Amino acid sequence: MSAESDTDAATEFGSSSGLGWPIGGALGGAVGALAFGVLVWLFDPEVVEATIPAIYGLEPGTLTGWAVHVAHGIVLGVVFGFLVTRPAILGVLRSDVETDALSETGVSLRIVAAGFAFGLAVWAILPVIVLPVWSQTIGASPGGEFPIAAAESLLGHVVFGIVLGVVFAATVDLHDRSD
Repeated sequence: MSAESDTDAATEFGSSSGLGWPIGGALGGAVGALAFGVLVWLFDPEVVEATIPAIYGLEPGTLTGWAVHVAHGIVLGVVFGFLVTRPAILGVLRSDVETDALSETGVSLRIVAAGFAFGLAVWAILPVIVLPVWSQTIGASPGGEFPIAAAESLLGHVVFGIVLGVVFAATVDLHDRSD
């Protein structure tokens, strides 16, 4: 298989661009998680230091909490990158629309909006549904009070999604990718 056909195959599956969707997603997820973490840290540092490590039965610690939090962001960023480069979603993000306001937005702004929606979805699924079930299943109680459905958690996940979308849009070129 020639290098040219390798490139075509990579583009077809969404892995070829400025940095590639996995790297762009991981980078966006890490930066988004850091932004989210700073926000949480301002409200209640114990969430990062004790609560996040306790989810996995780890001892409290600032470094451990930050490492787990950023690792979550990296994984979620790669998931976001995978999703927005799939033909069905990419086609919607690149489609022409009838409304004046949306027709003037480019792919980059739509990626940021997709990041916002992704942040909302992550908040609705992971801390609101999965975390309580996970904690009950393993018989652990997160150290301290975890703001599952609190406004701080919602705000943090939205900030994560927006920053993820901005970084992804800045690092991954989706303009020439085929839907």
